[in-house]
Amino acid sequence: MTFAERFARLPTAAKLLIILTAFLLPIGIILAWVGNNGIREASAALQGRSQDQSRAAAQAIEGVIARNALGLRIGAAAALARPGGDPCASAAQALATAPAITRRFSLRSVNGELLCNFGGFVPKEVAPLVAPGDVRVWLDRNAREIDLRVGVVGGMVTASLPVEELRAAATQTGDAVQYLELRDRDDTQTVIGSGEPFGELSLADWPIGNGNLIVRTGVAHQRITTVDRLMLLLPLLMWILAAIITWLLVSRLLVRPLRRLERAVLAYRPGEGTLDLPKRLGPSEEIQELRNAFARTIARVEESERETTGALEGQRRLVREVHHRVKNNLQVVASLLNIHGRSADTVEARAAYAGISRRVGALSVVHRNHFAEMEENRGIALRPLLSELAAELRGSAPEVARRLTIELELDTVYTTQDVAVAIAFLITEIVEFAMLNRPADGVEISLRRTSELTARLTLTSHILVPDEEEDPEKLQFERIVSGLAKQLRSTLERKLGRYSVDFPVFPPL
Repeated sequence: MTFAERFARLPTAAKLLIILTAFLLPIGIILAWVGNNGIREASAALQGRSQDQSRAAAQAIEGVIARNALGLRIGAAAALARPGGDPCASAAQALATAPAITRRFSLRSVNGELLCNFGGFVPKEVAPLVAPGDVRVWLDRNAREIDLRVGVVGGMVTASLPVEELRAAATQTGDAVQYLELRDRDDTQTVIGSGEPFGELSLADWPIGNGNLIVRTGVAHQRITTVDRLMLLLPLLMWILAAIITWLLVSRLLVRPLRRLERAVLAYRPGEGTLDLPKRLGPSEEIQELRNAFARTIARVEESERETTGALEGQRRLVREVHHRVKNNLQVVASLLNIHGRSADTVEARAAYAGISRRVGALSVVHRNHFAEMEENRGIALRPLLSELAAELRGSAPEVARRLTIELELDTVYTTQDVAVAIAFLITEIVEFAMLNRPADGVEISLRRTSELTARLTLTSHILVPDEEEDPEKLQFERIVSGLAKQLRSTLERKLGRYSVDFPVFPPL
């Protein structure tokens, strides 16, 4: 089965859905691809934004460390460059004009000897020693501070940065960072959040302070929400929704009303009642008009059928009347022939009148049976016809053949009027020939169905001798029966004492 044949067998709603899909699916695929790319790009943008926020927090902390390292380097270098006096006071005086620089620090010599403290700073360990220009940063877990040591010419300066200051610097970049910790080689200090990172956070490590510290940041995943995905895929969803709505509308407003109308029309049987169509078939005015058109058409057909039936009945009565009059006329002719035959002067004339009367009587019998057959229209029933014909022949037999017997073995078969006339004449000819030549012998008539469409008529009598044709009367008889057999479109089968012929019949009911 080809695709076109399979497509033709589909319901209308399925066909419409396939057509919409064929035309709109490429657009839907393109829209889905564009939407998917948009989602990926948006996700990448959100991920990049998270990375930028995480990097900004680490850079803010590193900026605080770098700013303090630079300020302390400048102040310590100025104080150690002038020997004598209090170097810490000199350094603090140099830092007085620098904003956001710690005022808590200590100064040490090149070999780590403590020179002075300022601002209540608690001196740290001697190690590590740093060279001029170098910066070292490490964690003071107990004090929740970051220790900063900067090397200058003639010594080094050490200061501490509280965790709160670093937290303030990180949060100034935004509130996206939900977790932040500082880690050196030995210790870890949490700046934002508590404990280990929780939830679905995007973690990133950023080295600061010349690699002495690692800043680990945790930023919440900024993902595309379901609403965002629906908005990006809205064109594709609209196409799917449009296809479904179209299928439902066509199925409910078009296909279902048409199927209801179809069932009502198929349930209608002419002559068994009126056409009962659904009153309402949905909101479609076109289907309502189609329903009304069906009703008008059926009404016209019923009216035409009534007129045709009336005309046919009139024609049937007319034909019946014609056959009835023909039958009556034939009976009148047969009666007249009998009357004239009885008043004839010679034996030959009376025999001629009788022979003609018998043939007219046979034709009258056929017309009478044909007149009865018209009531049922199944063809002429040969069994009652041949029974009546045999009675007519016995009744019209001459005095010498009054004791002639006609035995009948007949099946119930039906045939046309033309065949019935030929059979009636064939039987009349053979029976008359027998009663005039061998009146003491009987005649057997057999009628048997041989197939659905054929039957065989067999007449048995001692007078039937195929080879004896010297007698002119016998020769004339053979010509007549052969001609009647030809009218049946068959060949007369002649055997000693038995003549048979096949003829067409109607199939059994």
